[in-house]
Amino acid sequence: MTSTSTGLDAVAALLERGNVLVLTGAGISTDSGIPDYRGPDGTRRVTPMQFAEFVGSSQARQRYWARSYVGWQRFNLAKPNSGHEAVARLQRRGLVGPVITQNVDGLHQQAGATDVEELHGSLARVVCLTCGDLSSRWDLDDRMREANPTYTVTSDEIRPDGDIVLNELDVEAFRTPLCLVCGHDTLKPDVVFFGESVPKPLVEKCFRLTEEASALVVLGSSLKVMSGYRFVRRAAALDIPVAIITRGPTRGDAEASVQVDAALAPTLATLLSRVAA
Repeated sequence: MTSTSTGLDAVAALLERGNVLVLTGAGISTDSGIPDYRGPDGTRRVTPMQFAEFVGSSQARQRYWARSYVGWQRFNLAKPNSGHEAVARLQRRGLVGPVITQNVDGLHQQAGATDVEELHGSLARVVCLTCGDLSSRWDLDDRMREANPTYTVTSDEIRPDGDIVLNELDVEAFRTPLCLVCGHDTLKPDVVFFGESVPKPLVEKCFRLTEEASALVVLGSSLKVMSGYRFVRRAAALDIPVAIITRGPTRGDAEASVQVDAALAPTLATLLSRVAA
């Protein structure tokens, strides 16, 4: 990969063009205490629940919500870090345009970023797979607490999707939440599970944003999944410069004109100092 100093000079030059599209992955949220799915070598650390498993049985949904109920207590405490704040500041300076994030934590918006496209959805919303009703995750958390007043399992674990590991006895003691509209136990966080597809209209919108951008800067993503990598491929096919700042190799290295292997938070702080105020 490019040396950090030389690479940041190149990224700064791209930002000076304005209307740079940013694509972020789990690596930008690790400094907020939310670990990524993969290690520096790209190997997946954990295997989350698959979409087919979730929709396949009430037992799977009970298992998911029991684990998520406990995991959310820590996940919800995460706050934006200096990396999120740097992206928002670059936006306010007019150097960065829209942000496409593969994260479901809402931290870009909390940091003040606007025009954020949540490629994989948001844990802050809940959707009923039976009737389509949308509701708040905070409201659901209150309802689950009322339905499980003696459920006191605690865990120090935290994952990118708020899910954790619990033993079967803890799962069996948990009462699965029901939809307030239709009464079914088919509530699902409004996020794209592994094995599920990103909605086509959103993909098409993100392609348009890619095509309209002066450059694409990838922050904190290994690009192992096609949902984000496809935009790198589209940019490269159109000769739109691609810069990648993350730890370790990525799937998009062949398409990138600039690659910087470095920790995001301090690297973005340095980048901010190199662009015009």
